[in-house]
Amino acid sequence: MEPRQPLPPIWLISDSRNDAVLETTLARLPRGSGFVFRHYHLATDARRARFDVLVRQCRTLGHMVILADSAEVAAAWQADGAYGRPDQLGPPAGLLRLAAAHDAEEIAVANRANADGIFLSPVFATRSHPDGHPLGPDRFRALAALANAPVIALGGMNAARAAELNWPRWAAIDAFLR
Repeated sequence: MEPRQPLPPIWLISDSRNDAVLETTLARLPRGSGFVFRHYHLATDARRARFDVLVRQCRTLGHMVILADSAEVAAAWQADGAYGRPDQLGPPAGLLRLAAAHDAEEIAVANRANADGIFLSPVFATRSHPDGHPLGPDRFRALAALANAPVIALGGMNAARAAELNWPRWAAIDAFLR
């Protein structure tokens, strides 16, 4: 099942670790990549101001911009879509809705919510969750097969791992810091 519009193959996800290099990193990504703005570490006003700066750059580079928030907030901020837990995506509001999933239950919830895409993680070990249990390629593929929407591999991903996994869409936080 394909979303209302094609999802980019490469995604950058923001957080406090990569904030200082986001402008440089966004400029290095292939035109038309995806960007998920999280920045949970900022207060609402500062978060909105940082989003406004980055969304302008993304628009000039042809990148898709997804806000980690409700569809209503994403629409108000003029993002292309919303990202979050599948049970909290809310109604479509004319935007893409991308769900975070870690297991079969969350994929089922994303399917029932008619999510346009699913970030499935962690595929490999990651600095974000050092004590987590990575899915590994086989479990990732088995879970991805349950999804009704395109799946984006997340967790310990970089270009080499994406090639090894032979998966069409992947996302990272740290991979672009190098």
